[in-house]
Amino acid sequence: MSAASAAPASPTFLPVRQEWLDRRTEPILEPDLAIVDPHHHLWDRPGWRYLLDELLADTKSGHNIAATVYVQARAMYRATGPEELRPVGETEFVNGVAAMSASGIYGKTRHCAGIVGHADLTLGTRVEPVLAALTRAGGDRFRGIRHITAWDADASLRNPAYSPPRGLLADKTFREGFAVLGRLSLSFDAWLYHPQIGELADLAHAFPATKIVLNHVGGPIGIGAYAEKRKEVFAALAAAIDAPITPTNI
Repeated sequence: MSAASAAPASPTFLPVRQEWLDRRTEPILEPDLAIVDPHHHLWDRPGWRYLLDELLADTKSGHNIAATVYVQARAMYRATGPEELRPVGETEFVNGVAAMSASGIYGKTRHCAGIVGHADLTLGTRVEPVLAALTRAGGDRFRGIRHITAWDADASLRNPAYSPPRGLLADKTFREGFAVLGRLSLSFDAWLYHPQIGELADLAHAFPATKIVLNHVGGPIGIGAYAEKRKEVFAALAAAIDAPITPTNI
């Protein structure tokens, strides 16, 4: 067998459908308004690539994007080493992209100026060395972590790549790990579904000094068991967002 035939096939990347994007354009209302994009990803997966070049194309659309914040996306994990430390590879990768952007040769936008990584909070207090490694990898750009807790009784809504158990935010060991975040002045990005917002409010009540960022507008669901229930979903979402933070919200 020749070396060429033994080499793995190169992945086929799906091209950006520029003609589809160009079907709708809108004027930039405030082109001088400084904007920080608070949530984006980078990755290189079979058939699916979004790296600095693609990000540059979006941030150079005409808006005044001053900086961006990278949020955990399970990208570039280490292939070897202790399982709990493999997510550190993502922060190392993103910090490299941030350093490229900080050179100024790609324009004025400071891409990945803030980094949100991942650490498994179900490690409890054993998560501290992981957080220390993430902080070393991200330097002063590292802000905190995201531990996805999205769960619903409708099993079709659960992502098999990260399928947390029901009620994880109230789990004793998870909260022991969460307590380490606060002690290290790190933030927590919450990605969950809208019926779980009360659980997050209960967590916030228990740890009032820890910064919590609610991702994706609280995760309103419009498929599966929630299909064709837009009005009910948004009413429940609004009520959960407006509810006072008390330990009875869960």
